[in-house]
Amino acid sequence: MKTLQNFDVKGKRVLVRCDFNVPLGDQGEILDDFRIKETIPTIEYLLKEGAKIILMSHLGRPEGKVVEELRLTPIQERLTEYLGLKVLKTEDCLAGEIEELTKKMESGEVLLLENLRFHKEEEENDAAFAKGLAKLGDIYINDAFGASHRTHASIVGVPKYLPSAAGLLLEKEINVLTKLGTNPERPLVAIIGGAKAEKKSKLIDKLSRVADFILIGGILQREIKEKNIKLESPQKIIEPVDEIGGGMDIGPKTVALFKEKISQAKTVFWNGPLGMVEKEEFARGTKAIFQAIIDAGSFSVLGGGETVALFQKLGLTEKFNHVSTGGGAMLEFLSGEKLPGIEALNSRSGN
Repeated sequence: MKTLQNFDVKGKRVLVRCDFNVPLGDQGEILDDFRIKETIPTIEYLLKEGAKIILMSHLGRPEGKVVEELRLTPIQERLTEYLGLKVLKTEDCLAGEIEELTKKMESGEVLLLENLRFHKEEEENDAAFAKGLAKLGDIYINDAFGASHRTHASIVGVPKYLPSAAGLLLEKEINVLTKLGTNPERPLVAIIGGAKAEKKSKLIDKLSRVADFILIGGILQREIKEKNIKLESPQKIIEPVDEIGGGMDIGPKTVALFKEKISQAKTVFWNGPLGMVEKEEFARGTKAIFQAIIDAGSFSVLGGGETVALFQKLGLTEKFNHVSTGGGAMLEFLSGEKLPGIEALNSRSGN
């Protein structure tokens, strides 16, 4: 798979698939711009190298219709703020005049296309739609790790028609998560909380092949037992031994047990809170485990869309060595599944 540095982008139109699918408030304000921030290094690299930059993304679920509240205007404003230059935005993502507009761009200019999902053809992976998008660039860069598990036109269709590569964010995600899942510095301790046991059991089984211990939350523990899910390496699973509020949080004995395992770790991976952290009284266990990771000084990775959002609200993300932008994409990647967006770049390795 080629990466951004493999191309001479000077004077070229570089079509970048970003993941700007950020949560919005009732007034259309951005509640969390983590995913925007994480793509800034790729955009700044392209600016430094003299590219003409065309950014594209989806936002929300407009289901193939124009939804005014899901226009990318707040994204445009935040990008303008972070980049310190004017970012133009189109009224659509695909139209004849947009192609002409891209051809008139100067090096160092940034153009943001309107929400891809305003067209149903995006999620349908329509070939004509993908070809239309491909006409807007000379080179395609995928920097949307969080959307790379989707077989959508802008993810898997466009690379069929343009020389393609991974952006800096996508490259970083692949490198960190590949090392985590195959050759981590050990001992590796994985912390898996939240719910969705059927989905997370695949992750637990895959990680148990390299992890020394897997610490699981109370809700997950109950789901596994209720659904009679059989795990590959039960001897590596460390379950809660006490709880608070009927399972709303892990208890002090569990905190002590988990801290003891974490103190031995060289690498820690965390997905899913260990309690109902939305309520302060049930966030204590999760916060105590977070502090144990910091005290251990181990290489730490946090992942999962909802997990990252919750931890950011608690102010706990800054000290992790790597915070993944992927939710479902990260879970699938670490579970050993091939992501269509990455496979599409691999198949174009001859470009």
